[in-house]
Amino acid sequence: MHVRLAASWTDPRGTVWASGDTIDVDAVTLAELEEKGMVEQPVGAESTKTTTTTTTKETDPQKIGPGPSSPPADTTEK
Repeated sequence: MHVRLAASWTDPRGTVWASGDTIDVDAVTLAELEEKGMVEQPVGAESTKTTTTTTTKETDPQKIGPGPSSPPADTTEK
Protein backbone atom coordinates (compact mmCIF):
# COMPACT_ATOMS: atom_id res chain seq x y z
CA MET A 1 0.00 0.00 0.00
CA HIS A 2 1.33 3.44 -0.93
CA VAL A 3 1.63 6.08 1.79
CA ARG A 4 3.14 9.56 1.98
CA LEU A 5 5.61 10.11 4.81
CA ALA A 6 5.07 13.02 7.21
CA ALA A 7 8.68 12.77 8.46
CA SER A 8 11.96 11.31 7.27
CA TRP A 9 12.29 7.57 7.86
CA THR A 10 14.89 4.85 7.38
CA ASP A 11 13.43 1.54 6.27
CA PRO A 12 14.70 -1.83 7.57
CA ARG A 13 17.03 -2.14 4.53
CA GLY A 14 18.73 1.15 5.41
CA THR A 15 17.15 3.29 2.68
CA VAL A 16 16.51 6.85 3.87
CA TRP A 17 13.20 8.40 2.82
CA ALA A 18 12.44 12.12 3.11
CA SER A 19 9.28 13.73 4.41
CA GLY A 20 6.74 13.86 1.58
CA ASP A 21 8.10 10.78 -0.18
CA THR A 22 5.53 8.19 -1.25
CA ILE A 23 6.54 4.65 -0.37
CA ASP A 24 5.05 1.18 -0.74
CA VAL A 25 4.76 -0.65 2.60
CA ASP A 26 3.07 -3.75 3.98
CA ALA A 27 0.29 -3.64 6.59
CA VAL A 28 2.62 -4.24 9.55
CA THR A 29 5.01 -1.45 8.53
CA LEU A 30 2.08 0.87 7.87
CA ALA A 31 0.73 0.23 11.38
CA GLU A 32 4.16 0.97 12.87
CA LEU A 33 4.49 4.20 10.88
CA GLU A 34 0.97 5.32 11.82
CA GLU A 35 1.67 4.60 15.49
CA LYS A 36 4.70 6.92 15.29
CA GLY A 37 2.70 9.60 13.44
CA MET A 38 4.91 9.36 10.37
CA VAL A 39 2.15 8.92 7.74
CA GLU A 40 0.40 11.92 6.17
CA GLN A 41 -3.37 11.80 6.02
CA PRO A 42 -4.92 13.43 2.93
CA VAL A 43 -7.08 16.47 3.66
CA GLY A 44 -10.56 15.34 4.65
CA ALA A 45 -9.51 11.72 5.06
CA GLU A 46 -9.81 9.75 8.22
CA SER A 47 -7.45 7.07 9.47
CA THR A 48 -6.51 4.27 7.07
CA LYS A 49 -8.06 1.83 9.53
CA THR A 50 -11.29 0.47 8.13
CA THR A 51 -14.56 -0.27 9.84
CA THR A 52 -17.31 -2.53 8.65
CA THR A 53 -20.94 -1.57 8.82
CA THR A 54 -23.77 -3.98 8.25
CA THR A 55 -27.21 -2.97 7.14
CA THR A 56 -30.16 -5.27 7.41
CA LYS A 57 -33.00 -5.40 4.98
CA GLU A 58 -36.31 -6.93 5.87
CA THR A 59 -37.16 -9.99 3.81
CA ASP A 60 -40.44 -10.72 2.14
CA PRO A 61 -41.51 -14.25 3.21
CA GLN A 62 -43.38 -14.62 -0.09
CA LYS A 63 -40.10 -14.39 -2.01
CA ILE A 64 -38.01 -16.93 -0.12
CA GLY A 65 -36.95 -20.00 -2.10
CA PRO A 66 -35.90 -20.80 -5.65
CA GLY A 67 -36.73 -18.26 -8.29
CA PRO A 68 -37.91 -18.64 -11.86
CA SER A 69 -34.36 -19.10 -13.14
CA SER A 70 -33.56 -22.02 -10.86
CA PRO A 71 -33.21 -25.52 -12.35
CA PRO A 72 -36.21 -27.88 -12.12
CA ALA A 73 -36.52 -30.11 -9.10
CA ASP A 74 -35.10 -33.63 -9.32
CA THR A 75 -37.56 -36.18 -10.62
CA THR A 76 -37.85 -39.74 -9.38
CA GLU A 77 -38.25 -41.12 -12.94
CA LYS A 78 -35.13 -42.40 -14.71
